[in-house]
Amino acid sequence: MDDYKSIWISAYNELVDTIVSLGFRSDLADAIAKNLGSPKSMNRMTSYLVNVKPKKEELIVDEMLAILSDIERWRDKKESEEANASYNEYLNSRGE
Repeated sequence: MDDYKSIWISAYNELVDTIVSLGFRSDLADAIAKNLGSPKSMNRMTSYLVNVKPKKEELIVDEMLAILSDIERWRDKKESEEANASYNEYLNSRGE
């Protein structure tokens, strides 16, 4: 768990530092990082910020929402795949 915690802290710090270096408030940076939650999503957001260098807070929030939407879509897909696999296993066990 310590490894994950250090990775999380590193991703959090990098994202917050990047947002602040672009001239935005640290409380916005903190809220964005906490909403994203995972190191992978924070790293994705940091990459966006470094490449795009948005000038408005709204663009940062829009990207955060897009990332969260992608994550939710991926989770839904995985749930659907698992449900489908379970149903197929059920059908196969009945000999159909």
